[in-house]
Amino acid sequence: MAQISTADLYDERGHELQSVSLQFQNIGGLSGFSGPVRTVRCFQDNARLKELLSSPGDGAVLVIDGGGSLETALVGDVIGSLAVDNGWAGIIVNGAIRDRVALGTLPFGVKALGSNPAKSTKTGEGETDVPVEIGGVVFQPGATVWCDEDGILVES
Repeated sequence: MAQISTADLYDERGHELQSVSLQFQNIGGLSGFSGPVRTVRCFQDNARLKELLSSPGDGAVLVIDGGGSLETALVGDVIGSLAVDNGWAGIIVNGAIRDRVALGTLPFGVKALGSNPAKSTKTGEGETDVPVEIGGVVFQPGATVWCDEDGILVES
C-alpha cells in the first residue's frame, strides 16, 4: 500500500486534520508511516510503553507523551525491535530515544525530539490510551495519524 504524502493529504482534507508544528526528527528506518493512534503518557519512565509495544500492534502508531524531556531516553533498540516483532507501524516520541543508528535500521517509523544515551526509570508510572496533547494537537486513541518527512497529521 502506497503511503500518501502528508502535504497531499492536507490539500485534500485539511479541515479534518490537525498538523503538529513541533519539529520532530525522523529516526526510524521508515520515514512514512500511518495507523490508528494508541497513547502512553509517561515521564522519564518507559515500563508502560515497553509493556504496550510487547503486545500486538496491528499496524498502530504509539504516541508517547514524555513531556518533552530530553534527559533520559524512553525507547532504544530493544524496545524498537519488540515493536517491529509485534506489528506496530511506528512511534512518535515527545521526548528522547537512544540507539539512534540501530533504530534507523528497523522497518519501523520513529519520530522523536532527539536522543540521549541515558536510560529511563522502569517503575510503571504513567497512563495508557488516554488523550495526549503534543504541540497543541490532541491525539485521541483510535484516531488515524499520518507521518512523513514533512510532518505529522492526525484526525481532528
